[in-house]
Amino acid sequence: MLSLINLSKSFGGQQLFENLSLQMTARERLALIGRNGSGKSTLFKIITGQEEADSGEVRFPQNYQIAYLAQHLHFEKENILQEVLSALPESSDSLQYQAEKILFGLGFSKSDLDLPASHFSGGFQIRINLARSLVAAPQLLLLDEPTNYLDIISIRWFEDFLHAWPGELIVISHDQSFLDRISTHTAMLYRKKLRKISGSCEKIYHLIAEEEALHEKTRLNQEKKLKKEMEFIDRFRSKATKAAAVQSRLKLLAKTSRLEKIDSEENLDFSFSEAEFEADKMLECRELSFDYVAECIRERGLISKFSFLIKANERIAILGKNGKGKSTLLALMAGELKPNSGEIYQHPHLKVGYFGQTNIARLQNNLSIEEEIASVNSDLSQTRVRSLAGCMMFSGDEAQKKISVLSGGEKSRVLLAKLLAEPHNLLLLDEPTHHLDIESVQSLLQSIQEFSGSVVMVTHHEKILREFAERLIVFQNGEVFSFEGNYDEFLAKIGWQEEAIQKEENPGKNMNKQELRRARADLISEKSRRLTPLKKEMEKLEKQIETQEKQIQQWNTELLEAAQNSNVSILSTHPKQIKELQLQLDEAYVKLDQNLSEQEKVQGDYELING
Repeated sequence: MLSLINLSKSFGGQQLFENLSLQMTARERLALIGRNGSGKSTLFKIITGQEEADSGEVRFPQNYQIAYLAQHLHFEKENILQEVLSALPESSDSLQYQAEKILFGLGFSKSDLDLPASHFSGGFQIRINLARSLVAAPQLLLLDEPTNYLDIISIRWFEDFLHAWPGELIVISHDQSFLDRISTHTAMLYRKKLRKISGSCEKIYHLIAEEEALHEKTRLNQEKKLKKEMEFIDRFRSKATKAAAVQSRLKLLAKTSRLEKIDSEENLDFSFSEAEFEADKMLECRELSFDYVAECIRERGLISKFSFLIKANERIAILGKNGKGKSTLLALMAGELKPNSGEIYQHPHLKVGYFGQTNIARLQNNLSIEEEIASVNSDLSQTRVRSLAGCMMFSGDEAQKKISVLSGGEKSRVLLAKLLAEPHNLLLLDEPTHHLDIESVQSLLQSIQEFSGSVVMVTHHEKILREFAERLIVFQNGEVFSFEGNYDEFLAKIGWQEEAIQKEENPGKNMNKQELRRARADLISEKSRRLTPLKKEMEKLEKQIETQEKQIQQWNTELLEAAQNSNVSILSTHPKQIKELQLQLDEAYVKLDQNLSEQEKVQGDYELING
């Protein structure tokens, strides 16, 4: 398995991480998270040998193959079969057979093999990249933002694929729901260190928040106590009768290791300016139709006679496969495009804020970040402009950078700052989370929920859909329709038809009713026999985990009290006890994850008996 030992790396005098260590276990699925710029992608490049660490080493067994699926799509061969074979040092008939087998398994047909990668959608291009990675039969897959170019259908397919993957995985993604569904462990690059636990992203965020709160509480208590000690020393320093006591306390202070204050992490600070809106009806699409006529445009026959009403204070998501018209519909609502037929009614007091990924190209390269933000609202003071730049983490001299030198993610943040610079009552957002880390995504979602106007968002993230959407606009089977309900209600009542087509036909379709009932009963009985011991083991593990977590919590409380009371006995014994019990707890969580994975596999094996 992969081992990272005391890795350190810096760029231009800035330390990314130091003394980083990691040990993978068999079939481990690790979610690697951390703020943008914390060094996640750099760590991948060190593991694959594309970059060197300043110190430390990377170890893995002999003949241990690692495949790196980068977030950028780049193809140069004539067809997809050659693209996949290009990942191998040599080509032969047997290797070609393996490449074809993998491509077929990923949903490509025989006729697809002669087509160039550019012929396929972003989701299938990811599959081509994945086939390139898999053809060498790696033991470890490194996936860097693999869902960036995937639509919601492809993401759900990809999750199923990774669940069945027999090797190890390390995945970087800003899609928290994707990470939580495929991972057994989470590692977080945080304050230049790596922290790994068994469990989800939410669990590690909660754990770190608790630890930092305890650290700060203990530090403040220590400061109070030190202050009292210094007051005693200053008061009795000159008195001979207290000389021994003063010296004793001075020696104690000299030996005391003082806790440092934890610096606060910089966050994106979203706060949308709001324009008043007192009417009920905001925007209405009436018999809207649109079709591109230019052959170079991929989206054809997109929207036909679609009608939809947006009212005040609504939360609406637009979803569907890539290339079907989601972004086009949003651009029509924003007035960026004109419909071929039909009309869009806007209330006279409507103030629309539009965030579109293609709008990055409209930023003026010769302007600074501050100048670009100020360009949308002449009433903004210089102080307010600098404040907006700071909200998007362009503080001080950073705000003077020219647009031309910014990365795609930084340009996206400039667009968001421009959106904050004007008051709106309707926000139209096309994948606004694309370049944000998990913390920033949550900050944006919170600000959207607090916004008093209406919001229409294009997104592929199921976690965002579940937290945000009250109504849906769905592109499916060549049509667009509205759904009055949330995402889970849509899945229950309609679902994704593309997934249903991909599933195997029921093998019992040729049986009579009596045979079907008998076969169904046998399957249920067999399923129960396989699940019962797993559930018993899970109950035992859950009780063990509950007991150990309560014990750790109790010891932490006692440790805090000991820090306040200078109880040396507890301060010396409890940390070791907590560490040992934490190791046992981590092992219990690993076993629980394995148990749950096995239960999911059993449930999947018998999925058809519920149909």
